[in-house]
Amino acid sequence: MTPPISGRPTAARGRAILGLVIAGTALVVIDMTIVTIALPAIQEDLGGTLADVQWVIIGYMITMGAVTQVVGSLSDRIGRRRVHLLGIALFTTASVVCGAAPTAVVLDLARAVQGIGGAVLMVNALPLLSHHLDGERRNLAISTWGSAATAAGLIAPLLGGVLVDTLSWRVIFLINVPIGAAAFVICLRTLPSDAPGRIPHGRIDWAGATLLIASLALADLALLRGEDQGWGSTATLTQLAAAAALFTAFLLLQSRVGAPTLDLALFREPAFTGAALAVFVSRVLTIGGTVYLVQYFQWSLHLNPTQSGLLLTPVFLAQMAAGMLGGKLLSRFPSGYVIAGGYACKAAGAALLAPAFTPAVSPWLLTVPLLVWGIGGGIAGAPVMAVAMNVTDKRRAGMVAGTITSLASIGAGIGTAVLGAVYSVRIAGVVAAGQLPPATSR
Repeated sequence: MTPPISGRPTAARGRAILGLVIAGTALVVIDMTIVTIALPAIQEDLGGTLADVQWVIIGYMITMGAVTQVVGSLSDRIGRRRVHLLGIALFTTASVVCGAAPTAVVLDLARAVQGIGGAVLMVNALPLLSHHLDGERRNLAISTWGSAATAAGLIAPLLGGVLVDTLSWRVIFLINVPIGAAAFVICLRTLPSDAPGRIPHGRIDWAGATLLIASLALADLALLRGEDQGWGSTATLTQLAAAAALFTAFLLLQSRVGAPTLDLALFREPAFTGAALAVFVSRVLTIGGTVYLVQYFQWSLHLNPTQSGLLLTPVFLAQMAAGMLGGKLLSRFPSGYVIAGGYACKAAGAALLAPAFTPAVSPWLLTVPLLVWGIGGGIAGAPVMAVAMNVTDKRRAGMVAGTITSLASIGAGIGTAVLGAVYSVRIAGVVAAGQLPPATSR
């Protein structure tokens, strides 16, 4: 085993760690969406119903969302390097099993394990950057990381289509293997050993971890399956009620244990609470809104998937560039001003979009307001993450990152569900008024 580098200059090590976390995050983000393109090919090869195959996506999202907070806290207790190596190993091994899966059941189970590995790589990214970088370099690194994650989400559908069409659906998983193996070696060489004596901070809160994982898994299941099950169905309501009860028990336990999975005292910090709420609300509106923007493009404006992707491409490109700008602005202006300016820009984009959403609008007239929307999100996104990571000491960076990432995941699920209900009601009204043919309301 190659020993970790100890003499490398801080700047060089910082760049290496930034590259490592970007590679891991890119794999995780791409695997969130790339599989959607491959679902028909997977079903044709492995058989089963579409509902069976959809668990390839659902299983991944449920396990990732459920363990995010817990793995963040574990990173604080047992060490960043150990946890990151574990995450790479889980993700890479699960990718091998996914690529070789003989049945849909095996594929679903492997994807669930892959989701756990993905949670580690996502949550441990910010703590690693926070631990090894300071000040402006840290803010710029977080901005770069966020921009890279956006880019990964942008190329995922195109990459998936090319791989499935030219090779096989199995390649979308197997391509992770050499990247994961290289990342494991780089991690061994680059990340310094976890310092003895600094960790752990008390015993691991296994009871709290179990309650939180169970509650978040049930909440994610209800949000992901609510539309198919029916939002008012017994199954969905039972899942949500059980999730709420388990989460309440978790919160009660956290106020009594010495080393909690989630330190509730964090929410006494106005900066952290504000950043957490900003991330949550932003994901509700942004992720949920994007889902139905695509449906509007295809069903109301009759664009094909490629055209819809091209129409959204400037948004993601603008968000990437603005994310880098947001990181630089933090070094010159108070974070509150930068974040408020970003969200004001995003609100302006939404205000411009709202009256333009008609069945008769030219798609390209939407480009400018979409650009404004993307720029605002990019400017605000990186500073919000930086503020959240700066409110506590580096030893609890995993807990903070886990909390922010969990809220982002929950916000995305709630946004998709709530805005989906609004969309369905609105589109039904438009169809009833005769403005669109019934087929558009699918």
